[in-house]
Amino acid sequence: MPEYLNELAGVVESEVAPNASQVDTEGRYPRANIDALKRAGLLGLTSAESVGGMGAGVRAATDVVGELARHCASTAMIVCMHYAATAVIEAHGSDEIRTAIAANRHVSTLAFSEKGSRSQFWAPLSTATGTDTDAGDTVALDAEKSWITGAGEADSYVWSSRPLRADGPSTLWFVPSDTSGLKVDGPFDGLGLRGNGSSPVSATAATISRSSMLGVDGGGFDVMMGTVLPWFNLMNAAMSVGVMEASITAAASHLGASRLEHLDETLADNPVNRLHLARARVTADAAAALVERAVTAVEAGADDAMLGVLEAKAAAGDAAIEVTDACMRVCGGAAFRKEVGVERNFRDARAAAVMAPTSDVLYDFVGKAICGMPLF
Repeated sequence: MPEYLNELAGVVESEVAPNASQVDTEGRYPRANIDALKRAGLLGLTSAESVGGMGAGVRAATDVVGELARHCASTAMIVCMHYAATAVIEAHGSDEIRTAIAANRHVSTLAFSEKGSRSQFWAPLSTATGTDTDAGDTVALDAEKSWITGAGEADSYVWSSRPLRADGPSTLWFVPSDTSGLKVDGPFDGLGLRGNGSSPVSATAATISRSSMLGVDGGGFDVMMGTVLPWFNLMNAAMSVGVMEASITAAASHLGASRLEHLDETLADNPVNRLHLARARVTADAAAALVERAVTAVEAGADDAMLGVLEAKAAAGDAAIEVTDACMRVCGGAAFRKEVGVERNFRDARAAAVMAPTSDVLYDFVGKAICGMPLF
């Protein structure tokens, strides 16, 4: 087992698993979990060794996010966004911030989705306006971001806007979360992933340095598609797999422990229950295999890697809905109680299909790819 998974196992045992129920019930940002991941060095997992990180790639990131999701999907979502943002910062950010992330002193997140373009995150409506002041070349950001994971909790945002001056659909920026002019517009109170702190954030003349640009002006779309999308899709798919694993484990435990005393048998003795759980197991395993194949393709730079990336999130997200439905069904009325451990998975599983890029959009992309059509 890789050392990072050994470190993760200790964090899961000491913090993530014990805190999961309270994080969900209270809708509380899992700060203790994130602090424990910092102490274990796992937030610098994907930072380059040259700046003090572990130098791990997308496989390690999917491993960590998937294992976290088995215990606390809210924590997994926060780490997923941090690793996705780190991939951009590693490619285009300053050595100062890269070193801070590698040293586990800095948590970042993505700030793409907007009120006006919703899940079509590649089309920001927010603006970046250049100004020349005595303090140097600065940029004023104005935006209504619809959802930012860890809003107000992360140290920085990888932020999208329309280009400053160039052609192209977007430009990316490194934006400290304490930048004047940013406002978190209310707490998160959602159906699932209740502790992930995903809230709207508005920007009103939020001023940053021109040097905060990540990549080239107008080049944000290429970074989104070439850097962010593979990492985010694969980690998000791994989250769905982790939620399925947790749900199947909880359901099997309930079936084995619950008895029909008048028949002197357990719920697991009922072949219909076993059939539903077996189908859930096959569905989860098929999704996991697709994720594994996509990760391998990305690592190898295979020609069909992007197709696998698109398929993995869509398939795993839909599979998680199917599997958690089945687990609720076989556990019966008891599944509506939190102590059985299935209903939280049921709720958390709903997020992936409607999280940009949504399953419907991904299926359209896959269909276009099959037909040899451009995705955009």
